[in-house]
Amino acid sequence: MGRADERRARQRGGRRAAPKNRSTRTETPTSAHEPAASAAGSTGTSTSPAPGGRAAARRGAKKGKGAGADGGRKSLIRRIFTWKKILGAFLIMTTAVIGALVWLYVSTPIPVGNPEAKLQSNVYEYNGGAILARDGEVNRENVDLATVPKVVQRTFVAAENKSFYDDAGVDLKGTTRGVLNTLMGKGAQGGSTITQQYVKNYYLTQEQTVTRKLKELVISLKLDREKSKDYILAGYINTSYYGRNAYGIQAAAQAYYRVDADELTVEQGAYLAALLQAPSQYDWAVASDTSKELVKNRWNYVLNNMVEQKWLDKSDRDGMEFPVPKDPKPDPGKEGQTGYLVNAANAELARELVATGTADDLKSAEAMVSRGGWNIELNISKKKQKALEKAVKDQLTSKLDKKKRSVDADVQAGAVSVNPRTGAVEAMYGGAGYTEHYLNNATRTDYQPASTFKPVILAAAFDGDARTQDGEEITADTLYDGTSERPVVGSDIAFAPENEDDQNYGDVTLQTAMNKSINSAFAQLGVDVGMTKVMEVAGKLGMDTEDLKAVPAQTLGTMGASPLQMAGVYATLDNHGKKVTPAIIKSATNSAYPAFKHTDPIGDEVISREAADSVTSVLTGVVDDGTARTSVRDNPLRNGQKVAGKTGTSDNNKSAWFTGYTPDLVTSVGLFGESAKPPHPQVPLTGATTGLKTVAGRINGGGFPAQIWAAYTFGVSTKVSKFDLETDQGAAVRTASPTPSSSPSASESASESPSAPATPSKEPTTSAPTTAAPPTDEPTTGAPTTGAPTEPSTEDPSTEPENPLDQQFGQ
Repeated sequence: MGRADERRARQRGGRRAAPKNRSTRTETPTSAHEPAASAAGSTGTSTSPAPGGRAAARRGAKKGKGAGADGGRKSLIRRIFTWKKILGAFLIMTTAVIGALVWLYVSTPIPVGNPEAKLQSNVYEYNGGAILARDGEVNRENVDLATVPKVVQRTFVAAENKSFYDDAGVDLKGTTRGVLNTLMGKGAQGGSTITQQYVKNYYLTQEQTVTRKLKELVISLKLDREKSKDYILAGYINTSYYGRNAYGIQAAAQAYYRVDADELTVEQGAYLAALLQAPSQYDWAVASDTSKELVKNRWNYVLNNMVEQKWLDKSDRDGMEFPVPKDPKPDPGKEGQTGYLVNAANAELARELVATGTADDLKSAEAMVSRGGWNIELNISKKKQKALEKAVKDQLTSKLDKKKRSVDADVQAGAVSVNPRTGAVEAMYGGAGYTEHYLNNATRTDYQPASTFKPVILAAAFDGDARTQDGEEITADTLYDGTSERPVVGSDIAFAPENEDDQNYGDVTLQTAMNKSINSAFAQLGVDVGMTKVMEVAGKLGMDTEDLKAVPAQTLGTMGASPLQMAGVYATLDNHGKKVTPAIIKSATNSAYPAFKHTDPIGDEVISREAADSVTSVLTGVVDDGTARTSVRDNPLRNGQKVAGKTGTSDNNKSAWFTGYTPDLVTSVGLFGESAKPPHPQVPLTGATTGLKTVAGRINGGGFPAQIWAAYTFGVSTKVSKFDLETDQGAAVRTASPTPSSSPSASESASESPSAPATPSKEPTTSAPTTAAPPTDEPTTGAPTTGAPTEPSTEDPSTEPENPLDQQFGQ
C-alpha cells in the first residue's frame, strides 16, 4: 500500500468512520497477501485501544447519556430552520405580497365620486320626534385652479404635503403605520399626502378598515400616474371642508373673508390652509384662546414652510400680519335658537364619530356630518326649550333697550339645563338668535365662572378629608378669616384677594363664607386643601383644566368655562358624585355609518357621595340665607321646592352667573358682557337696564341670572322634591353665627393685613355648633329690602348686606 493509500485509510478510520474496537497491531503476523488494514480491523486479540478510539468512545458515551431528547430536538430545529429554508420562506412571502399588491393595483380602478360626496339633508328632531330643523344645503362652488393665485395654491401644499410636487402620491411610512394601527385597534395616526386625502374624501369612505386604507394607497398611486398634480390639487381644495358649512376654497373665501377665491391674499390663503386641520376648533369666531394660539402657530408654520421651499421671500414673510377672519354669516333657516341647537348637535356627533373610531380625526368627522344623511334625535324637550326661552325674554331681554342705553347691546345670555340622572341636555339658550349672534353663549368658554367655582374647592376639601394648617379637619363649620385682602398663608405664591366692595367679615364659618361668597376665606381654603388637589377635582367634575396652573388665583374662578360645563359639574354634585357628561344627542342614524346612541352618559363615582352631598347641603344655604335668597328663596313659584346653587360675578363685572339645581334638574345661566362692535371684546355689564355706572348698576349673579333660573325651573317643575343627602355636615342655615375666633389656618397672618381685626386670645374652634337649627325657608338676618345700597358695616362684619346689589366681588 502506498503512502497516499495509508493516509486515506487512516482518515477514514480516525475521523470519518471510527471502528468500534480500533487497536494497534498485534505481534501475530499476518499473511503477506492479506491487507494490513483488514488484519488490524478483524483481529480479536488486540490488547489496548488507540487514543483516537478512546476519545470516540467517550464521545459516544456522552451522547448516549444526554443527547437523546435534547439532541434530537436541536437536530430537528436545525433541519427545519436552515438559512436556506428561512431565506426561501422570506422570498416566497415577499413574492406573495408583491403579487397581491400587483393584483390589487391591476384590479382596482379609479372609481367615480362616491355617493357620500353628494350631500344630503340632515334631519333634527326634538326628544319625542317633533321636527326641529332640516339642514343640508350644499355651500360649494368649484373653481378652476388657474383662478386661484399660485402663491395661495402653495399655502395648501406647505401646510399639508411639502413634497407634493415630487412624490408618487403616497406616504408609504404613514400608510403602513395607519394599517398597523387599524389592525391593533389604535385608530389613525400620522398624516397622508394631499393625493391620499383627496382620494379618501372624494372616492372612498371614512371607515377605519385595512381594505379602505389599501384601496386609498392603490388609487392614490394610480391617480398620481394618470392625472396631473394640478388636477389633484384642484380636487383637494375644491372638496375639502373648511367649517361654516363651506365646501371648497370658493365657499371658504366667501365665508371667512367675503372675497372670491381669485382675490385671496397669501396671508388669507395660509389661514384657510391652516384651518383644514381642525375647521371648527380653528374658526376664529368661536375659537378659545388656546385654539386661537394654535391656529396662529399653524399659520406661521405654513408661511415658514413657503419660505423654506422658496415660494415666498423672507422679507415679504416678515412683514405679514395674521388676517383675522370676518364674522360668519348665519345660515338661512336657522333663526332663533335653532341654529345653536343644530350646531351643538353637529359638534357632539363629530366628537362621537372620532371617539368610536368611525372617523380618523375631527376634521374628517365634521365633513362626514356635513355631507348629510343623518337623522338626529336630540335630548331637547320642546316644552322646556320654550320655557327657557320665555324665561330669558321675560326676565332679561324685554328689559334691555339698546337705543336708550348702549351697554344694553353688550349683554349676552346663555343657559343650559341638564337632567342629573340621565345627562340629557333638555334645554339650551344660545343667545338673542343665531342669525343675530352666531356664537353660542351656552357653549362658549371664554368667560370666567367666578364664584360658581367655589363649590369645587369645597368638594375637594370634603373629598380629600382635608385639614387646616393647624391639623383640624375641614368642615362646613370650620372658621376662616374673611378679612378683605388678607394674604394667604402657606403658599409659595403671594395672593391677597379683595372681597367685593372691599368688605371685611372677620371670622366666619365656611358655610357663611359660601353664603356670602367671601373670596379671602376661599382663597385660604384652596391653599389648605392644595391647589393641585383642587384642580384635579375640577377636572374630574367636568371642567377643562388641562392647561391651567394650580395657583391660588384660581380660587376666584379665573379660568374660562361655559354654562354647559358648569351644568355638568353641578349635575355631578346633584348625582351624588357620579360623573354626569351633558349630552345633547339622544340618537343619530345614517345608512352609511354605525348608529350612535347615548345609552348612559352617567360615569363612575369621581368624588365620594358624602363629599358631593355635603356640598349640596352647603349650597342650600346660598339660596336660603345667601346671595340668591331674593331671586330664588322668595320666589312665589317656589312652593317649597328644595334648591341648591351658587352665584358668581367676575372681576370688573364682565360676567354674572347662577348655577342651581333641584333633585331633578340642573340649570346654569350666564350673562356675558361682549361689545356689540367688532372685534367684540369683553366689556363690563354694569349699567345694563339701569344706566347706572355705580355699584347700584352692577349685574350680580343673584340678579338677572338667578331670576331667569327661578322663572324657568319653578315653571317647569311638576312636583316638589327633596334632596336625599348622606352627610354629617349639619344644617346649611343656622339661626346664629358662632362666636368669632381666629381661623386655624389664618391666625398666623391675620394681623398682617392692615384691615384685619385684632386676634382674639381665645383658641380657634372647628367643632360644629351644638345649637344649629335645621334648614328653614325664613331668612336669618332679616328680610331683604329694595332700598338704596348701604355701606358695609365694619362694626358687625357678619351682617348680610340688605340690598342684593351690595353682594361681594366674585360672589
